[in-house]
Amino acid sequence: MKKTYGVIGGDRRQAELAQLLRMESNTVFTYGLSRWKAGDEVSLDQAAAANVILLPLPLCKGDGVLNCEEGAVPTMELFRRLRPRQRILAGQVRPAQLREAEACGLRLEDYFLREELTIANAAATAEGAIQTAMEHSDRTLLGMDCLVLGFGRIGKLLCHRLHGLGARVTAVARKPQDLAWIRAYGYQALETGALDGHLSAFGAVFNTVPSLILNGALTAQLPEDCLCVDLASVRGIEPAERAVWARSLPGRLSPRTAAAAIRDAVHSILLEE
Repeated sequence: MKKTYGVIGGDRRQAELAQLLRMESNTVFTYGLSRWKAGDEVSLDQAAAANVILLPLPLCKGDGVLNCEEGAVPTMELFRRLRPRQRILAGQVRPAQLREAEACGLRLEDYFLREELTIANAAATAEGAIQTAMEHSDRTLLGMDCLVLGFGRIGKLLCHRLHGLGARVTAVARKPQDLAWIRAYGYQALETGALDGHLSAFGAVFNTVPSLILNGALTAQLPEDCLCVDLASVRGIEPAERAVWARSLPGRLSPRTAAAAIRDAVHSILLEE
């Protein structure tokens, strides 16, 4: 059975998501996506009346404010327009917004908790990180000493891709089991708290950890021409001007692929009930 979707707020991922859903013969209304010509742009009230409400990834761009280009839309204001019988899905939902939705009698579901989506997002981020590095460097990655801070989903995939391009990869982690896996994959391993004195040879640094890892004293040990790419939502490299802050790469560099992954996750959620 075809559904009526309200795609509210977000970036090019949500604009592409609206198009993909229309291609499946669904009725789709959008709000806050006119910049990307998503089509069928309507008022917030009209979009909020759909059977299935799809909100951005991430849901918020500030404290209690919807991630939306149309201006400041408080999430509580949006939730008051919705109805308990609607399916309401969003990405990277904060606890405060879960409480707001609950206070309005709504069930707010986080599609970014789906493992298949987080893996697809990590793959797109790793690919985008390499694209960003190539665009900001006058050297190839072949033979370059590259440092990857963090060995989560993005860190693992980024190390794999850098290694495939012929880079000499060193990965940084805190947990002993992660350090063991880094060595098992054939990369060099560094413990997060033991970076001092080991940074002078790197041509590129990629941060995937949403907390400060390289402070000014450590960054000063990097070569002057070392390229730093910060992929995290919270800067992990200071001073800020030393690094290219490359957040939300899937939404900027591969929005159609990112949208397809969100669509598949949404379909799975809707089919489970």
